[in-house]
Amino acid sequence: MTSLLVRALRGESVERVPVWLMRQAGRHLPGYRRLRSERSILDLARDPARAAEITLEPVERYPLDAGVVFADITLPFFGLGVPFSLEPSIGPVVERPYRDVRAVEELHPFEAERDTGYVGRAIELFHERRPDLPLVGFSGTPFLLASYLIEGRPSRELHQTKRLLRSDPHAFALLQRRLGEAIVGYLRMQVRHGADALQLFDSWAGALSRRDYERAVLPSLQELFQGISELKVPKIYFSTGSSHLLELLPKTGADAFGLDWRLPLGAAREALGPSWPLQGNLDPAILLTGGREIEQGAREVLEEIPDGRGHVFNLGHGVPPDATPANVETLVRYVRRYSEERNSHAR
Repeated sequence: MTSLLVRALRGESVERVPVWLMRQAGRHLPGYRRLRSERSILDLARDPARAAEITLEPVERYPLDAGVVFADITLPFFGLGVPFSLEPSIGPVVERPYRDVRAVEELHPFEAERDTGYVGRAIELFHERRPDLPLVGFSGTPFLLASYLIEGRPSRELHQTKRLLRSDPHAFALLQRRLGEAIVGYLRMQVRHGADALQLFDSWAGALSRRDYERAVLPSLQELFQGISELKVPKIYFSTGSSHLLELLPKTGADAFGLDWRLPLGAAREALGPSWPLQGNLDPAILLTGGREIEQGAREVLEEIPDGRGHVFNLGHGVPPDATPANVETLVRYVRRYSEERNSHAR
């Protein structure tokens, strides 16, 4: 039987709203913290057994409706020949930023199985232990990965990225094209090994104006989604701070849209129409409060789509590292209980 998650992402009628959480396999969990005290994120992500163990920890602890493979959006950089590191409290740091055509042309040819096959093996190991649950695979978008390569480190302002976008649109487009080709192969590989859905992260899309997004980023997204269109799994596009881009989202080619907490889901559904499945969008900070506040926040999100159709419950971003497992469990159990009760009353 097709999983609850996949049916919801296809907009089909479901018995309750499915729930999974971004960064559910991460820093708030004791097993992950133990492993991180011994090894780096990148080392763990490139060890299929450990990556599968981390992926399994939250679904063994909470009644979630999907796992999400433990990986990092920077993993394709290894195959592309990008010298970089993940620095604590900073994120990806690229030794030599890519800010012209010459630098872009130095990127290595990417082969997914050769360069990131360990992610595929981690997916297989997850399914060996939990064949009953779907697994979400993921990647950053060409724009997100390009922003790290251009800036040299995370930046909310994206000054260098915007400079290149305007001053050398050819170099900017070439960089996104090279990254997009690698991402297509990376995502196809994940599906070959058993990923049941895919999510594309565009965490800095909201930093762009509507005009720049439509002119310089949307075409690369359309090429990307066209490149994976034959994959028979739902594809989710998740962006943050992007309410001003809402009406452009259907042009991307994605099947469903993940939204952050800034815009109510009801407003998004009204703008997009009822045919588009939505994912989200509880403010992750609520997980730092208490049980009553968590339940109230979850209920408010669920009530934005009263019939629950085409809705996958998630956070508007990742689980905070200082959230307690008890609070995460309160959230997941409440979402299941509330949506089950609502659907039983509707029948």
